[in-house]
Amino acid sequence: MIMFEQSRRLREPLRWGRRERTIVGALLAGLVLALIGLGVYLGTTGSTARADCVTVTFGSTMGGGQLHGCGPQARQICAQGARYRGIEADLRAACRRAGFPFGAPR
Repeated sequence: MIMFEQSRRLREPLRWGRRERTIVGALLAGLVLALIGLGVYLGTTGSTARADCVTVTFGSTMGGGQLHGCGPQARQICAQGARYRGIEADLRAACRRAGFPFGAPR
C-alpha cells in the first residue's frame, strides 16, 4: 500500500491549533492547582510534637523495636534508664531532649 503525502507529513512539524493549546493550558493549570492544594494540605495537617515525649527506635530480635512514652510514662522510662541495656546512649539523649533526668528516682 502506497502512503500518499507521507513524506510531507513527516517533514512538517505538528501544528497546534487553538483547541490543543486550550486543552494543554487547562491541564497545566489543573496540575498547578492540585500541587498547591497538596502543599497546603501537607503544611496544615498532622499533630505537633509534644515536648515531654521520649521515643527511641532500636534493633530487636523481631526487627525494629520502639520505646515510646509521654508525660509521666516518659519520666518513669527515664528514671529506669539503666534497665534498658544496649540503648542507654540513645535513651539518655531522648530524656535530655524531653527535660527528664536519666536514671534518677521519681
